[in-house]
Amino acid sequence: MEIRQLRYFREVAKREHVSEAASHLHIAQSAISRQIANLEIELGVQLFEKEGRNVRLTPVGKLFLEHTETALKAIDFAKSQIDEYLDPERGTIKIGFPTSLASHFLPTVISAFKERYENVAFQLRQGSYKFLIDAVKNREIDIAFLGPMPKNDTDIEGHTLFSESISALIPANHALADKKSLRLSDLRDDEFVLFPEGMVLHRIVIDACLQAGFIPKTSTIGEDLDAIKGLVSAGMGVTLLPESTIYDSTPPLTVKIPIVSPKVKRTVGLIIPKKRDLAPSEKVFFDFVKEYYSRLENYQL
Repeated sequence: MEIRQLRYFREVAKREHVSEAASHLHIAQSAISRQIANLEIELGVQLFEKEGRNVRLTPVGKLFLEHTETALKAIDFAKSQIDEYLDPERGTIKIGFPTSLASHFLPTVISAFKERYENVAFQLRQGSYKFLIDAVKNREIDIAFLGPMPKNDTDIEGHTLFSESISALIPANHALADKKSLRLSDLRDDEFVLFPEGMVLHRIVIDACLQAGFIPKTSTIGEDLDAIKGLVSAGMGVTLLPESTIYDSTPPLTVKIPIVSPKVKRTVGLIIPKKRDLAPSEKVFFDFVKEYYSRLENYQL
């Protein structure tokens, strides 16, 4: 069994079309057909069945694809590690991040790192909280930034960089807009603009309100940060957001007010897989980010 056979098999399985796979791989269709036939002979099973002009995986073909994906990821990872050991400052790092860390936090970290290690490349992937955790476990990404940090997961290792306050964002014409600080219970009669249920920032708001002794009334659901901010600007309700998401300035027609009771915070950090070692460039980045925020914390103290 050859690595090229596995790559050909995976490409045909993905495209469900031999000629399209051949075109993508820049090889003759007959070469792919021959190698897959050899693979089927070696395995003693049929991996594909014809369906018009397309092909479909057989049940055993689907099973073999799962193992093929795992094997090729391991091979690609091994190759990248060898390349990076030869020159750890020329690797490529796959970084995952959530929407809430995209506007200020991530650009700050990447920019600071690139000043020192300009030849390290990045592949950036934005995703939901659960997606990022699963992607680190499955080797789809190397390192992920998260807030809050997950607890009690035996497959990942987390390192907290800092904690940040959650503030209220309210319309500028709100009756409490001139307050220097708020108790969260002051907003019990307001309608809230929230992220969809299942998103971690939705859970943070619900838990904070429950801690303050009430269940928030939801007026509108916003799919992302820009939508949430825009809805508050339009007077559709109030919301709670981490400081890093409104770091530079508050959105138009809104006011940001600290919450003094209860103290609502989230931890922000990075996660890595526990069951494999970091590649050299990943380790360089991981150590840099920890050192960067350690220095920043000490400076602020």
